[in-house]
Amino acid sequence: MRNVLLSIVMLAANIAVSVNLRAVEAESFGFAAGNDPTANAEALQKAVDCGGIITVSKPGIYDVGRTVYIGSDTSLSFGKGVFVRKNVKNGEFEYVFLNKGALTRTYDKSISIDGLNLIVNNVDFRDFSESGILGLVGQVSFFYVKDLRITRFRCEDLRAAQFGIQVCTFEDLLIDDVIIRGKKDGIHLGRGKRFKISNGTFANGDDAIALNAHDYDISNPELGWIEDGVIENISDLEPSEILIGDNGKPILGYFCRILAGSWTDWKEGMKVQKSDTVVSEGRMYRVQMPADGKVFVSKTRPTHKSGCAILDGIKWNMAQTDVRYNAGVSNVIFKDIFLRKVRGASFSIHFDIGSYSRSFYPGAKYVEQENLTFQNVHVLNDAGKPFIYTTTPVGNVLVLGCFLKNNPILFRARPDVVDYGKTTLRLIGCSIDAPKDFKLIQNEIKGKVVELVEK
Repeated sequence: MRNVLLSIVMLAANIAVSVNLRAVEAESFGFAAGNDPTANAEALQKAVDCGGIITVSKPGIYDVGRTVYIGSDTSLSFGKGVFVRKNVKNGEFEYVFLNKGALTRTYDKSISIDGLNLIVNNVDFRDFSESGILGLVGQVSFFYVKDLRITRFRCEDLRAAQFGIQVCTFEDLLIDDVIIRGKKDGIHLGRGKRFKISNGTFANGDDAIALNAHDYDISNPELGWIEDGVIENISDLEPSEILIGDNGKPILGYFCRILAGSWTDWKEGMKVQKSDTVVSEGRMYRVQMPADGKVFVSKTRPTHKSGCAILDGIKWNMAQTDVRYNAGVSNVIFKDIFLRKVRGASFSIHFDIGSYSRSFYPGAKYVEQENLTFQNVHVLNDAGKPFIYTTTPVGNVLVLGCFLKNNPILFRARPDVVDYGKTTLRLIGCSIDAPKDFKLIQNEIKGKVVELVEK
């Protein structure tokens, strides 16, 4: 873990050095406040295509009417009083910024965005037709990227469909100094390694931060492990707008969703539903069907090398060629966190189960998530909701110097998981404020061993 921390500390310096220092002003390409949104986006695209450092200095609201694609060795810097606003005057579009390599699944390197004040302006579009990348839905999205830095980011009007920042299939990620408010996830990560999220304020109806190693088919483009990270100095506040679910009830979300998954090889006659994953002929395929709970019998093996194919009435999307059979989160430190919003749970370590996704396929092999540390986390509400809620196998968990009030650590069973293994839970220097009959550790899993080490 020491080596992990050292690599994260050096990340900002490595990124800064790697970016070409040649600077251009976007205004010289025609990017200006008050311009036509599509013409403005085209002007910014021309500036970004130069690489190096691109600056936007003059205060104002800059409308953009289509996605701007960023390539390697590019640093985009917005000055004080500069706002970028989505505008659909000339047609809807999904992303404000997307890296060029996302379209071909080839890595872009050394990209930074600093000082972006984003106004969503009710342009909340989840369609995938623009990029063809099923599951990539962030207003600012990166897919296949190394050495990415996003700093001084602001967005205060997220709607119900798109995440604020989404990054999937990454190495060496720094997100620092962010304020994100609205209905959907603030920061949503898919598979990747070596990351730091720091100095943030969130007020989201759904998750503030999602570490979704597994996800719905429409919410992450690839599956795999999320490893070696630090999330620190974050405040989670009540949002001004509540996200309402299909059942008419508020979606509380989690401060951090830690989502795992396991799946199997395709077999003739297997029963599948929306978002299920199978491995076939060296590729991974996912069921892309409506979220209506319908179950299908798969009789024909998916073998197509790209895109989608309909077999036995099932729409299969070829998701990735990097085959794996499980996904989870490991080696992550959460420290100096302040939780005011009442959530379903502060930290949820779970498998999905529902009409949108079941991330654990019955009979699949699974491995435990492990080495999760919670340090100096303050729960500032007394709603009695779980501080940690888990339905997956999880190994070592350290809870250090946390203020938990009356919010328990809950282990809950799922009917399709047989063996949860042993969890070593270390509680050091924690405080609670609860009735005498309050039970901090609540283990509802028959046969589950929780080894508690207290100091």
